[in-house]
Amino acid sequence: MVDARGQSCPIPVVMTRRVLEREKPARLEVLVDARVAVENVTRCARSLGYQVTAESQGADFKLTLTK
Repeated sequence: MVDARGQSCPIPVVMTRRVLEREKPARLEVLVDARVAVENVTRCARSLGYQVTAESQGADFKLTLTK
């Protein structure tokens, strides 16, 4: 899991990309607290071949990335 809450873009994207490229997981959950981070992480994950689902959790968002 990547917990990028409290981080401003592009840090959530950098954190997520690092895990995706190094570990190549089949599934990864990413927590963010800004709509722009949802959009940017989604764009990054899709460019690496992942499908993304986003779910609101109060003030935060949980993204589930799957291959």
